[in-house]
Amino acid sequence: MFYAFLRNLVAFLLYAVNGRPEVHNLDKLPNKEENYILVAPHRTLWDPVYLAFLARPKQFIFMAKKELFKNKIFAWWIKKCGAFPVDRENPGPSALKIPIKELKEGNKSLIMFPSGTRHSDELKGGVVAIAKLSKARIIPAVYQGPLTFKDLFKRKKVKMNFGDPIDMSDIKRANAEGIDIVTKRIDEAFKSLDYDLDPNYKYIPIKK
Repeated sequence: MFYAFLRNLVAFLLYAVNGRPEVHNLDKLPNKEENYILVAPHRTLWDPVYLAFLARPKQFIFMAKKELFKNKIFAWWIKKCGAFPVDRENPGPSALKIPIKELKEGNKSLIMFPSGTRHSDELKGGVVAIAKLSKARIIPAVYQGPLTFKDLFKRKKVKMNFGDPIDMSDIKRANAEGIDIVTKRIDEAFKSLDYDLDPNYKYIPIKK
């Protein structure tokens, strides 16, 4: 209940500031009984909120870098939102065990940003291993819209697009070859979803 309250509260604030997003192909999401992995390129601080809110009533967990948990108040907040800490430099077994257990035995799905950071387009292989071991489907999505708080308050339009599940039927193992194939398919799905929203769209990361 508290997760839903926080999700709805933050979404309400975003909608109040920026208005309703333009959403495409929401029907691509699985039914609420199925657990799945929702993947997207990480472009803003608020794209996880849009993903989680639009996919309601399904609840999600997501990985967050351990540095975000140093502040006890903020750590409490993001844990209630479904986050669990991961050491990006030396990810431990929990980086796989927690999401796999939840996807197989729990009632929550996983939001994951394969690039791992808002300042990188490099796709990581963790999502492939989690999908294979949990047998959960990977659903791609993209966010287009304001990247800064300034543009958010200017009500620059937010657009979201959801795609078909990534085909993994021919992938036998989550080894280097399998990871490479699937990450390329995810990358292609992101490009296709971006193109469908805006053929001229190009993501330009905000410099740190």
